[in-house]
Amino acid sequence: MRAVGYLKSGPISADVSLLDITLPEPVAAGHDLLIEVKAVSVNPVDTKVRAGATPPEGEYRILGFDAAGIVKAAGEMVTLFKPGDKVFYAGAINRPGTDSEFHLVDERIVGRMPSSLGFAEAAALPLTAITAYESIFHRLKVSDKVPGVNNAILITGGAGGVGSIAIQLARTLTDLTVIATASRPESAEWAKALGAHHVIDHSKPLAAEYAALGIGAPAFVFSVAGSAQHRLQIAELIAPQGRVVLIDDMKDGYDIMPFKGKAVSIHWEMMFARPVHQTADMIEQHKLLNHVADLVDAGKIRTTLSQTLGTINAENLKKAHALIESGRTTGKVVLEGF
Repeated sequence: MRAVGYLKSGPISADVSLLDITLPEPVAAGHDLLIEVKAVSVNPVDTKVRAGATPPEGEYRILGFDAAGIVKAAGEMVTLFKPGDKVFYAGAINRPGTDSEFHLVDERIVGRMPSSLGFAEAAALPLTAITAYESIFHRLKVSDKVPGVNNAILITGGAGGVGSIAIQLARTLTDLTVIATASRPESAEWAKALGAHHVIDHSKPLAAEYAALGIGAPAFVFSVAGSAQHRLQIAELIAPQGRVVLIDDMKDGYDIMPFKGKAVSIHWEMMFARPVHQTADMIEQHKLLNHVADLVDAGKIRTTLSQTLGTINAENLKKAHALIESGRTTGKVVLEGF
């Protein structure tokens, strides 16, 4: 089967950063589905792994943490899907990725593909939808309101992949006032179009930007990007007893002492935690993806696809990685077909 991988980590500008390769077609067993991959999207995790994780000598690392496709075969323990079903999912970081014609994935982290979407539109959603859904409902637990404060959520990086779906889920499934951050006119308009009640500029001090809204301190903060940069600002603007969820990596750590005085709780979201550790509740990702598919088909949320860069090959994936690393994309970048 055709695939795209690399032998040595490094910058995307290197000739060998990503390579077109041929690998044996995998065989489904146990809870695994064998998926014929039709479309993939590219996420920041793809670029981070490629830049910093060299595989064992002589072995290719296959990236890709989003896919939409068709079930070709199923392991003997599979009960949720059958060959011919259209599905979408985000896979697991400790297994080969989706940048290949055929891919193995555990059925318990796979959802039915929205019937109203094509493969490219569907491939834009899984990783970011899982991250946003788990952050809002499983980590922040926004249904458990903070007493006596503004029932609002601040979402940093509102025009990015995670922010784009987080805005929609918060607007559709909660009564939260949604405040997003953006720094460019086009990204601010994108966030507003997705449903943000307010958009503030994260290139300026966030506490002052938020205070200027005059709506009262938020109960919740979803720190999607720039968490280290905005740490003290978030500690200043959040309501007492509020909750913060973080998803981004910070080389120098994250000092939570500024949050102690307000008894603010800090939560980590890592959407790969359930599949990597085979948690007892990993089927929650199957359930939430099906919920997202229902919301899409009901017209309550939409795909966050913003660019399609052609077929799935090394050349086009290099372009996608470079775009993601620029930090100036809105929505999701997708590739379709081989």
